Amino acid sequence: VQLVESGGGLVQPGGSLRLSCVVSGVTFDGYAIGWFRQTPEKGRAGIAFSDNRDGYTNYAAAVKGLFTISRGSAVNTVYLQMYSLNPADSAVYYCNLYHWATSRDYWGQGTQVTVSS
Repeated sequence: VQLVESGGGLVQPGGSLRLSCVVSGVTFDGYAIGWFRQTPEKGRAGIAFSDNRDGYTNYAAAVKGLFTISRGSAVNTVYLQMYSLNPADSAVYYCNLYHWATSRDYWGQGTQVTVSS
C-alpha cells in the first residue's frame, strides 16, 4: 500500500491550495481516509476525515468551513481543498488510510504547506 501526497507549496495568507493523495495497492472499501498536519510545536493532529462506508465527514474546529475533504473522479484519489489559509496552517500535511476491520493504517510521506507573505 502506498500513499503519495502532492500539491503543497508556498502560498500567501488568504490564498488557497488543493492537496492530493493518490492511494495504490488497496481500494477504499472499509477504510476511513484522513488528512493530518504536523508542526514541531504542535505535533501531528487530524484535521479532516471521511468514512468511505457511509460518506460521513468530520473536521477539526480550526479548519471547519475552510477545508474540504473529497474523493476525486480518478480512482483512489483524495483531495483536501484549503481556503483562506493563514500562517497557522503552515505544516507538513499527511494523508492517512485507516482500515476499520483490522485497525491497520497507512501514511503518506507528507507534503509541506507554507503560508507566508
